[in-house]
Amino acid sequence: MNDLSEGSRVLQSDAHPENDLQRIVLVNEQIKAVVATAFSINLMALNAIFLAKRAGQAALGFGVLSNELRTFSVDLADVMKALRDMTSDSVNVVSDQVRLARTLGILSRLKAAGVARGQQAVDAAFARHAARVERDEAALRERQRKLRQVLADARQRVELGGVLARSAKIEAAYGGGFAQPLMQVSSEFDRTIQAIRGSLDALAAI
Repeated sequence: MNDLSEGSRVLQSDAHPENDLQRIVLVNEQIKAVVATAFSINLMALNAIFLAKRAGQAALGFGVLSNELRTFSVDLADVMKALRDMTSDSVNVVSDQVRLARTLGILSRLKAAGVARGQQAVDAAFARHAARVERDEAALRERQRKLRQVLADARQRVELGGVLARSAKIEAAYGGGFAQPLMQVSSEFDRTIQAIRGSLDALAAI
């Protein structure tokens, strides 16, 4: 592949960096939603632990599960923050791609014009910028691979959270005089985790 055809290939993907930036913005919005929801689970779990203590021995199992749900919420928030850091790094790479694509457009037009004076310098600059585009694309692909891995880990954690919430519902039935408020709390756990699952599905679709 000669330099000019390489330039054509790069310029054909000229709109891709902007699309990538839009996608990263959408990813960040979903991540924020999950982190906020995880924080709400943490608060709910603290209230549930307090309620279980008031219920006494009858809600011992519910209290254990509430504590596990609190740990789950903290772990999930950490995973999502790692995702957010990864997308922030990707913004820098994609922004660099946008600048490089514009520069390559100018250099490509100069090459096509075939101006003799300074042609060697134009060719060298074009080759350097094209190589940087290739490196950035490779870096983005690697970040996307890691992001998918972290997202898969988050989904596994959410499935575990769902199991804990359903188990809390079962334990709530044995809460004696506190069975109804315990059931309300466990149902709220379940609804909130369902919302997180929806956010992760939206993330996977972006």
